[in-house]
Amino acid sequence: MTRSLTRHAARAGRRALALALLLPALSLPLHAGDTAQLNILGFSEDGSIFAFEEYGIQDGSGFPYANRYYVDTGTDAFVKGTPIRVRLDDESASLGVARAKARESGEKIVAEKVLQANPGFTAAFNAVTEVNADPARIVAYPFPVFPPIAQALEFRLEEVPVAEDERCHGLGEMKGLRLLQIDPSAGGVTRIVHEDTTVPQSRGCAIGYRLAGLQTHAPDGSLGSYAVLIAVERVGFEGPDYRWMAVTGRP
Repeated sequence: MTRSLTRHAARAGRRALALALLLPALSLPLHAGDTAQLNILGFSEDGSIFAFEEYGIQDGSGFPYANRYYVDTGTDAFVKGTPIRVRLDDESASLGVARAKARESGEKIVAEKVLQANPGFTAAFNAVTEVNADPARIVAYPFPVFPPIAQALEFRLEEVPVAEDERCHGLGEMKGLRLLQIDPSAGGVTRIVHEDTTVPQSRGCAIGYRLAGLQTHAPDGSLGSYAVLIAVERVGFEGPDYRWMAVTGRP
């Protein structure tokens, strides 16, 4: 009986200690920013336009939003009339409604059935929650043919300081980005694909970036165009927010 009571007391003591260690952690405030969901929509039939969608519930307000981006892969510029941005200023509004409104507007740019018929290939993808991936480097073959018949594509991302924006004063160091493409066939020659001198207001108060994915368009077995997906970390209301951007190009 004495041993049983002793074991019971020991177990009770361990439970009490575990609870005591846990309570301070439970009392800490949890901060959750707004990480937009990414939906790769696809390419136009000739690969001249790349489209993707981001959507979610805005932190702080609770408003549903859906944004669609259509990028000219030859110039790396938004197609005229885009981006398409929808936000429903009602916490009880449906996210599905916001996405449907954005999709309806996007039909005027590239028909949804065309994008669905030309999804391209996701050659690489690193989620913002993935901790074992290199956020500054992507190396991938452009399409799934083995043994490979094409050279691997390699991109590297560098964060660069930019002039402070008055809107972001006191919110941390604002950053732009530089995207480099490495060509191993030319002895590792580096080409600047994109470089910020300023940060557009549409990115908000950007404080960091990470390479997230590579989407390619190669309908005839040779690379026609590509899109490098980049996650943009920015200052949010309840924590850091993540939004998406793409840098496009052609070989």
